[in-house]
Amino acid sequence: MSSLSFYTTSGCHLCEQAELIFNQYGYNLSEAIKPIDIADDDGLVELYGIRIPVLKRGDTGAELGWPFDLDDLIQFLE
Repeated sequence: MSSLSFYTTSGCHLCEQAELIFNQYGYNLSEAIKPIDIADDDGLVELYGIRIPVLKRGDTGAELGWPFDLDDLIQFLE
């Protein structure tokens, strides 16, 4: 599996919901995901501030933005 970046920030309830979906995936996806707090970078706040949570594939650059469910996640990772 390619590297995955998870754009998030503290206090984001939608991000917490996304993490629950990651846990449903079955594979230990949490080990493959690198969380990135957008609050640490003004450029990331501009790009993702109203879009988080966003999961980004390292190999293709494809992004899966909220809202998504388990089926969307499975399709995104294939």
